[in-house]
Amino acid sequence: MRSLIYSALLVLVAFGICHGEPRPGFGPGMQDWGFVEVRKGAHMFYWLYYTTAEDVTDYYERPLVIWLQGGPGASSMYGNFEELGPQTLELEDRNHTWVKHYNVLFIDNPVGTGFSYVEDKSLLTKTNAEIADDLVTFTKEFYARNPEFKNTPLHIYAESYGGKMAPEFAYQLDKAIKNGELHIELASVGIVAPWVSPIDSVLSWGNFLLNMGFVDTKGYRNIQAAAIETEHILNEGRFEDATWQWGRTEGVIVRETLGIDFYNVLFEQDYSASRSRLSMFERNMKQATVDSAVRLVSEDRDQMLEDLMRGPVAETLQLPAESVYNSQGSDVFQSMAGDFMKPAMHIVELLLNNTSLDVVVITGQLDLIVATPGNVVWVEKLQWDGRNQYLQAARTGIGSNGILEGYQKQYGNFYMYWALRAGHMVPADNPAVMDYILQKHAGYP
Repeated sequence: MRSLIYSALLVLVAFGICHGEPRPGFGPGMQDWGFVEVRKGAHMFYWLYYTTAEDVTDYYERPLVIWLQGGPGASSMYGNFEELGPQTLELEDRNHTWVKHYNVLFIDNPVGTGFSYVEDKSLLTKTNAEIADDLVTFTKEFYARNPEFKNTPLHIYAESYGGKMAPEFAYQLDKAIKNGELHIELASVGIVAPWVSPIDSVLSWGNFLLNMGFVDTKGYRNIQAAAIETEHILNEGRFEDATWQWGRTEGVIVRETLGIDFYNVLFEQDYSASRSRLSMFERNMKQATVDSAVRLVSEDRDQMLEDLMRGPVAETLQLPAESVYNSQGSDVFQSMAGDFMKPAMHIVELLLNNTSLDVVVITGQLDLIVATPGNVVWVEKLQWDGRNQYLQAARTGIGSNGILEGYQKQYGNFYMYWALRAGHMVPADNPAVMDYILQKHAGYP
């Protein structure tokens, strides 16, 4: 009888029916996980790691940090096992895990991403606003299950396309708090390599690659021509077509650079794999575009992550059969294709002009896909009360153990950080600068 009761409880926990409770999960430390049905038939997966900090009496004494991945359609399990969770993909302890100091909540978002799933593909989101609505619904249920976190400062951090989703999520969540729908302490939103103004990123690619020595003048012109065509299509309001033209521009870059790594231009290039990748762009540009957005590292490591999630992780966490890791990720991107190239600068402006939240932008100097020059362009175009003062503010250095790790610039509640020796995945490439940022905005003794 006891075994039957225990099995029933595992099923309830897996479907997110039970209230949150720290318990052993996969890997070290106490955890909680489950699903929230944000709309009928749309199930959002979360995995909470309680902090392993030794100098606290109760875990909720430390801040709660939400992590969202990009794509759209890339799972937050990438961030978990490749960037900032307690274990690496090889299941070794990660020295710079955020869990050492914070409670970290990974959310597979939008629905259909990672372990999240929809019962019918018509339930997939199509806009950034729909994503934000789902996330606010999720947050309300999460705090209903975990009321002990209500007085714990909350920080939302996201990467890449997550950097477009997070500002709208934070803005809508801030409104819900002010309307009395939630009683929590939202403190900051941090966006890493943020896809906030896609066209500014695309238009920066040619110059960035020319100045770094990855293309010659002819290659630059070919890339720039494809980028300008993307801008032209976008300006005509043909948003989905602009997404596929973005993919064609990536294909030009693959051809002209012989397969540069879009996420860190100094990573070694696999020459034979680059030819295969170019062939894929030429044979099926749309599928290659989707793969480029939802696959974040090498094919081998993506497969390692998928095998780990579908095997040991799913078995240990007793996840339901309906939730097959990464089975709907490509569908998520296809559903969001009409929103992908739309800018979200106006949401950042709303945050700056209408909230007291710290708004944090983080960019890696070796990132191509969301290159630093493009980030600087859209940041300096933002219309907010402190714009002129920010433009005139001094940029200062960030040091760690006598080493220059990056730069920072700030006015009011807006902060921008440049991470040296880092590409798209700043938490993994330069954990020292990321630790500095987290201490400054989330804090710990």
